[in-house]
Amino acid sequence: ANNGNVACVRQEFGKRSQYHNREEEEPITNRVNREETKMKQSLVLLGMAAGCAAFAPAPAERPQTSLYGGAQGGATTLEGKKNTVSAVKELLDSSEMVFTVPASGMTVAQVQGLRRSLPEGTTAKVVKNKLMSRAIEGTEYEPVNEMLKGANMWFFIEEDIGGSVKSWKKFVKDEALAESHPILGGNIEGTNYDTAGVEQISKLPSKI
Repeated sequence: ANNGNVACVRQEFGKRSQYHNREEEEPITNRVNREETKMKQSLVLLGMAAGCAAFAPAPAERPQTSLYGGAQGGATTLEGKKNTVSAVKELLDSSEMVFTVPASGMTVAQVQGLRRSLPEGTTAKVVKNKLMSRAIEGTEYEPVNEMLKGANMWFFIEEDIGGSVKSWKKFVKDEALAESHPILGGNIEGTNYDTAGVEQISKLPSKI
């Protein structure tokens, strides 16, 4: 009987030992599984980030117009500056009158619309003050130096002064810029005129 009792105790002890061994092994297995799961999640996140970066839109390039620089306006290279001065000199040679307005605060689309509305023979151009000063040097427009303050858009008018001023006034009215963008002044035959003077000249009958 004693031998039977000893056998039962040993059998029960063996069962409990196996149970405790499984308890000790189970946490280790769980930890391994958790680590593998975290690694897989990290790889998925890295893959998603790389995919988003690949499809991210490229930064838009700034258009090169007379408002943003380049050969048409604020030339940045020596060659560009020389070309701008030469172009302005040619415009001055063929102009009967020039007048200026503020160049800031207008969008590219607005400027393009303005240019399309001008009479034939009138050119609107943004020119840096330093380059304008070089262009008018030695010409009848040299007194214009007094107007070279701030950012300016210049109108070079071959003959239709009235039509050019009228186009500008309609433009600022339509675009709600009348208060902020008045005519600053102009020059005809070597004489400077203020805003009122330019408007009076624009009302005179054409020479033709």
